[in-house]
Amino acid sequence: QVQLAESGGDSVQAGGSLRLSCAGSGYISRIYCMGWFRQAPGKEREGVAHIDDDGSTSYAESVKGRFTISQNSAKNILFLQMNKLKPEDTAIYYCALRRCSLPKVWDAFDYWGQGTQVTVSS
Repeated sequence: QVQLAESGGDSVQAGGSLRLSCAGSGYISRIYCMGWFRQAPGKEREGVAHIDDDGSTSYAESVKGRFTISQNSAKNILFLQMNKLKPEDTAIYYCALRRCSLPKVWDAFDYWGQGTQVTVSS
């Protein structure tokens, strides 16, 4: 069974930076693509950033220019570099896998990590 484990969440002042990591274990089929979601209290889960099988990336409008998604060469570790953090970035951040052929919506993702808390204070 595929397992995902996020790390790197912390409490940080506005304007600071964090780097989240998601380590995958077990066999991860090459037909799966990885992405980051987040969920803030009282809000719906939202997609943050995704990386496709061709290496192309996509970002939520709210994080463009501040966040960068990347993978290691083996594509079993996912990163999210978060710069210029804002209080509204406060959320639990999850990494997840979906079949690359499916749309980047939360219910298309088959595997999820347990999440890592990011708290940004003003």
